[in-house]
Amino acid sequence: MTATATATDHVDVLVVGAGLSGIGAAWHLQDKLPGKSYAILEAREASGGTWDLFRYPGIRSDSDLSTFAYAFKPWTGEKAIADGPDILRYLRETASEAGIDQHIRYGHKVLAASWSSEDARWTVRAEHDGETVELTCGWLFCASGYYRYDEGFRPRFAGEEDFAGRLVHPQHWPEDLDVAGKRIVVIGSGATSVTLVPALARQGAHVTMLQRSPSYVLPLPEKDPIADLLRRVFGDQRGHELTRRKNVARQRWLYSFCQKRPNAARKLIRWVNARQLEGSGVDVDVHFNPKYGPWDQRLCAVPNGDLFRSLRKGDAEIVTAKIDRFTEGGVRLEDGRELEADVIVTATGLNLLIFGGMQFEVDGRPVSIPETMAYKGMMGSGVPNFAFAIGYTNSSWTLKVDLVCEHLCRLLAHMDRCGFDTAMPVNSDPAMEQRPLLDFKAGYVLRALDKLPKAGSREPWHLAMDYKKDVAFLRGPVEDPELRLERRAVRGRDADELQAAAA
Repeated sequence: MTATATATDHVDVLVVGAGLSGIGAAWHLQDKLPGKSYAILEAREASGGTWDLFRYPGIRSDSDLSTFAYAFKPWTGEKAIADGPDILRYLRETASEAGIDQHIRYGHKVLAASWSSEDARWTVRAEHDGETVELTCGWLFCASGYYRYDEGFRPRFAGEEDFAGRLVHPQHWPEDLDVAGKRIVVIGSGATSVTLVPALARQGAHVTMLQRSPSYVLPLPEKDPIADLLRRVFGDQRGHELTRRKNVARQRWLYSFCQKRPNAARKLIRWVNARQLEGSGVDVDVHFNPKYGPWDQRLCAVPNGDLFRSLRKGDAEIVTAKIDRFTEGGVRLEDGRELEADVIVTATGLNLLIFGGMQFEVDGRPVSIPETMAYKGMMGSGVPNFAFAIGYTNSSWTLKVDLVCEHLCRLLAHMDRCGFDTAMPVNSDPAMEQRPLLDFKAGYVLRALDKLPKAGSREPWHLAMDYKKDVAFLRGPVEDPELRLERRAVRGRDADELQAAAA
């Protein structure tokens, strides 16, 4: 059943997703284009996106909050590397203070969007309470990130049915799980694993981190005394801006150093790890010696070295080996060892789902997302009045989101001034080399590359992973030879005026 559309079901901008990107987009729209109407459709029954969904012990950011927080709202929390609940409170406080929460329609899962050039608008179908509802909008902004919220990635392990204990994926952490005194094997070596292991150890579990291959892990201070000083001297907003600049520069330097001098970066990280593990008996060259280069995948940050501290204290251990099968009492490794476990946590990664799985049509023709190209990392070729937010893989997600939202608002203002109602990126060079959208070797990215838009070999089709370059590019002119701006819809008084002008 499709609900009957009414006048209130049309908005100038429809935002999909009420997480970090969606709340940020709404703030920019209200601030820069106060005359525009908008609504946010959120599939779940709560705002916050990732930070409401993930509830596993110890969940936290892996970026400092001066850059992970919005540019417009200072982070004033005690911790620079913040816990998930603190980040969720920050997001909801942002939405409440600006009245954004009044524009969110919960329980609306967007299914499809159909563009009409004649009307210069999208018709969006969403599922709500078991029914299909329709809304129309002039612009569609997808702020759903790229994680699949209902399902994490978990390979099938031989013998799973034999395991007598509890099997848990971090994306669906059970509220009733008491880990005190339990033997827990955490399978994985990424950001989730290095977060879970010390958190579970603090709750009284004995934890084994079982990894097939190591990741790069770096300790970072949990607090930032320089940020605290800057806020005291210059106030919250100015202090936030200065700290943000400092930390952006640090992120860019570290990434550039790792990419340009990988051998030196590897040696430096190994030296830091060895210092952290002194006296633990943990072999750095076995358990913290990845096969890939630094920053080919994201570096794992551990606040105050908590993972290393757990390993030194003996609350946790680390094993690097391949799994043969699950057994009744735990996990058997290919080398014959068996790890006993009451609980096995499969921190094996995430699944990507671009644009929330939404299906697109343009004038009745289905759009194949993998055949589109990403324009300025925020729009799709051949898809009118559609924008999306995909953050950085090598820096804080929000840095890119703020820039994309600023650019989109300037584009909408320009279109209003010039009388345009349609904006569509068009690639003028069909022979241009196409590249993967994300040049990132993490497993969850590699598994989904064939489902993502493509990037090009030059601007504006090249997706930069450099904040400084994006600042210059996305704060530059909105007019571009490869962005087709038109006036297509003719309605009411507009038609009369055009006819009079023609006469």
